[in-house]
Amino acid sequence: MIKYCGVSLFFRRIHLAWIVAAVAFVATVGAAGFRATPGVLINPLQDEFGWSRATISAAVSVNLVLFGLTAPFAAALMESFGMRRVVATALLLVSAGSGLTVFMRHSWQLVLCWGVLVGLGTGSMALAFVATVTGRWFVRHRGVVTGVLTAGGATGQLIFLPVLAHLSDAHGWRVAALTVAAAALVVVPLVIVFLRDHPADAGLPAYGATQIEPRPAATTGAARRAVTALRDGSRSGAFWLLAGGFAICGLTTNGLIGTHFVPAAHDHGMPETTAASLLALVGVFDIVGTILSGWLTDRFDPAVLLGIYYGLRGLSLVVLPDLFAASPHPSMLIFVLFYGLDWVATVPPTITLCREKFGTSGPVVFGWVFASHQVGAAVAATAAGAVRDSLGTYTLAFYAAGGLSVIAAMLSLAIRRPTLAPRWRAVFAEDD
Repeated sequence: MIKYCGVSLFFRRIHLAWIVAAVAFVATVGAAGFRATPGVLINPLQDEFGWSRATISAAVSVNLVLFGLTAPFAAALMESFGMRRVVATALLLVSAGSGLTVFMRHSWQLVLCWGVLVGLGTGSMALAFVATVTGRWFVRHRGVVTGVLTAGGATGQLIFLPVLAHLSDAHGWRVAALTVAAAALVVVPLVIVFLRDHPADAGLPAYGATQIEPRPAATTGAARRAVTALRDGSRSGAFWLLAGGFAICGLTTNGLIGTHFVPAAHDHGMPETTAASLLALVGVFDIVGTILSGWLTDRFDPAVLLGIYYGLRGLSLVVLPDLFAASPHPSMLIFVLFYGLDWVATVPPTITLCREKFGTSGPVVFGWVFASHQVGAAVAATAAGAVRDSLGTYTLAFYAAGGLSVIAAMLSLAIRRPTLAPRWRAVFAEDD
């Protein structure tokens, strides 16, 4: 019987891994919701300050880059100081960054607050955190749990976007920013009280394991650990194929759709609250798609799954420009359903491939792969804003993203069958 906080009865029939996973889910929900918020603030900030979309998108790009680059270092810091300390600190950074935006007067302040502070905070609760939790606490159902925690990103989007769009429309964007700050603070006590770093701390085996694994010795030099994992991982062709595909994944999700779907729909006369609700609906289907992807990853070749996901995503992006209208119609709803199912379905197979290829360094290596995801997202956030400023439409950006998705499908399939891609083998000499 596990005795913790005087509620031992609660844990008699529930493995502690599920409690840890639940707290991690709440944290990832918050991180995704906080990171997605700029998508509903682009037009209000443009109206109040007169900043161009490219200027505002630059702040989003900084957020996206730091969101990704922080992940491998955060994963290494979790090995040194524990998940609880790192995640609690991250939530405080998010709260500070969002709350301070209400005082800004210049665009560089937007970059500092929403770009740097919120980027660092949300990056510390990104998918490398998910990989750390599932790697430590689960053996059985690892793929499904990875899917559920990844779906937390969709849930955050689902919860926050319509609410923040309504608050911004009814009370101004400052109320929306303060709401994010308060929500981040609310999660801190849950993390401090319930998040546990390793099963051995509670005298338990990981869920599905038969023996208690000793807690690994705390590492020192988190930066060195992260850089070493990058150095070792980059010697493998699989790393570059995964990173290249995941960069395109970020470009087509967070960077393009997550940042610019609402303003693109608004260009066609759709109210921002309606567009935000459609984007949140993507999150509804994303929950189903990501959990299903985790289930499939436990049973099928993850590289093949990635190829299918990216290929279908590319086709959907090519048709999207013709679907925008002043009000939702059946074709747009079909796109929302499909794109939701595909949104982060790529994550469970990518994490699995990192674990298979890089062993115990998998979570940190995945942090670097995820960094490439966010670099791609940052490029798309800025480039799509620049395309809109120059051409008055996002159409070219959507077409380009569709073509790149097909390339991502090819990269993913090359991981599984290098013999079918001799050109890639020549460029990426496998050493694993």
